[in-house]
Amino acid sequence: MGRQATEMLKGILEGVVLAMLSNHPAYGYQITARLREQGFTDIAEGTVYALLVRVEQRGLVDVEKVPSQKGPPRKVYSLSAQGHDYLDEFWRTWSFLSERLERLHGEVG
Repeated sequence: MGRQATEMLKGILEGVVLAMLSNHPAYGYQITARLREQGFTDIAEGTVYALLVRVEQRGLVDVEKVPSQKGPPRKVYSLSAQGHDYLDEFWRTWSFLSERLERLHGEVG
């Protein structure tokens, strides 16, 4: 991914991760793996874990510790009620921006 794409992704990664969690609770490594399956191959695990700490502190996710066969319990993240509200706002904002960018692209192209 080029520098421009990386910078754009930083701005929307929180919404992307919350969207993933809205369908399926997951722990950090699973989230990173899902992102990579979706083509976001340049995202480091550390970036995802830092993001999860931030959204947990803001109350956007619920966390459940579940036993792991390979060490300490895992933190499984799911979207909280506040997280659902935030994600709804994210999608409204995304729609607003993408519609205008498509219109601008059509005018310029």
